[in-house]
Amino acid sequence: MREYYDRRAREYDDWYLGTGLFADRDRPGWDEEVARLIEVVASLPPGRTLDVACGTGFLTRHLRGDVVALDQSRAMLEEARRNAPRATFLQGDALALPVPNQSFDRVFTAHFYGHLDEPDRESFLAEARRVAPELVVVDSSRESSEQDEAHQERLLNDASRWQVYKRWFSAEGLAAEVGDGETLLAGRWFVAVRAG
Repeated sequence: MREYYDRRAREYDDWYLGTGLFADRDRPGWDEEVARLIEVVASLPPGRTLDVACGTGFLTRHLRGDVVALDQSRAMLEEARRNAPRATFLQGDALALPVPNQSFDRVFTAHFYGHLDEPDRESFLAEARRVAPELVVVDSSRESSEQDEAHQERLLNDASRWQVYKRWFSAEGLAAEVGDGETLLAGRWFVAVRAG
C-alpha cells in the first residue's frame, strides 16, 4: 500500500476539495461538512498530539499544540510538510509506533482506521493506548455508503488502478469499537469520535 499512497500523495487532497477526478461527483453538503470537520479538529484542546497516518496534512494543520505527524509514505510526508509547517514529521509504521510509552496526550487519525482489517485494528488500538491516554478517530460515515465494508478499485491520475479495503461507520458504532468513545461529529460524510 505504500506505493499506492506515494503515487496518490499529490492528488489526495482532490478528494477533500472536490477537484481532479472528484470534480464531477455529486456530494450534497460535502463542502459544508468538510468545514464542520475542520471546526471539530480545530476545537480539540491543545496538547501533544501524534497524528497517525497524517497523509497530506489536510487535517493536521488544524490540530493545536505540539503536533508530530507520522506516515509511512515519504511522498505524503512531503505534502504534509507544505500543508502543516508547524508540525514535526516522522516516517514510520502506524502498527508499531516508533515512540515511547505515554509520550503523547492524544493520538489522532483520519481516514486510516477504516482501511484496517481486524488484526491490524487490534494492533493499532493497542499501540494508540500505549502512547497516549486519548484517541480521536475521523473516518467515513455509514450514511454515505450502501455497505459496511468493501474492497474498492481506486483510479489515480496516472491511470493506475489499486484495490483498497474500506469500512464505513456510524458514529455510535465507531465510538463503541474504539472503546466507549464520545461522538464529536456524526455527519452524512464523516464521523469523528474521541475515546480515552
